[in-house]
Amino acid sequence: MSLESPHQEGGRPPQQVRPDLWLFAPSRDSQGGSSWLLDGAAWGLDGDLLIDCPAWTEANSAALAARGRRGTIVLTSREGHGRCRRFQEALGWEVVVQEQEAYLLPGVQRLRTFANQLELGPAARLLWTPGPTPGSCVLHLRSAGEDGLFCGRLLLPQAPGRLAPLRTARTFHWPRQLRSLAALRQWLPAGSPDWIACGGGLGALRGEKLVGQGAALLAALLEAPSGAP
Repeated sequence: MSLESPHQEGGRPPQQVRPDLWLFAPSRDSQGGSSWLLDGAAWGLDGDLLIDCPAWTEANSAALAARGRRGTIVLTSREGHGRCRRFQEALGWEVVVQEQEAYLLPGVQRLRTFANQLELGPAARLLWTPGPTPGSCVLHLRSAGEDGLFCGRLLLPQAPGRLAPLRTARTFHWPRQLRSLAALRQWLPAGSPDWIACGGGLGALRGEKLVGQGAALLAALLEAPSGAP
């Protein structure tokens, strides 16, 4: 299978962060955000997960084609849509998006929407967390005693090992974002997550890719006044 197009830039291939996880280079199509590729088999899923769309480059296309697997594109907010239609057409994968932002994807085939929650399998589930954008969501993974959270842009890097909600010029609704953070903590099992992967730019992490001790980080955020960092 080849996904390459004569109109693509070369780009850099995704970087392996864990045996089951790859991080794509920041994409101009998503305001410098981060996209991830998860080996779904490692979590008992029927196919890989592409979490937000990376840049449409030869390197990224080659990396996805080389795996030659079925999968699902999960969009955590409108900021991560990028060139979703190109990836969907090339891969043939289903696209999952919260219903508030489905209208932003006209013509995208195999589009699946959800309202509040959605299970992608026994080990993967989505929660609607509006605030950063109307249809923002997070992805929680839990299997064999380990779990991780893809937080989209509900939390953004502030410093190495530190994530927090951040109000920006593009924030849709700040009070709802803080309420979503509180709802997320109630939704997660006790002691979860072990690590957090962010959908925003990771520069403030100073080379780190994943933020550890996620449960303690979330608890500390909720103890701060108004959910502020």
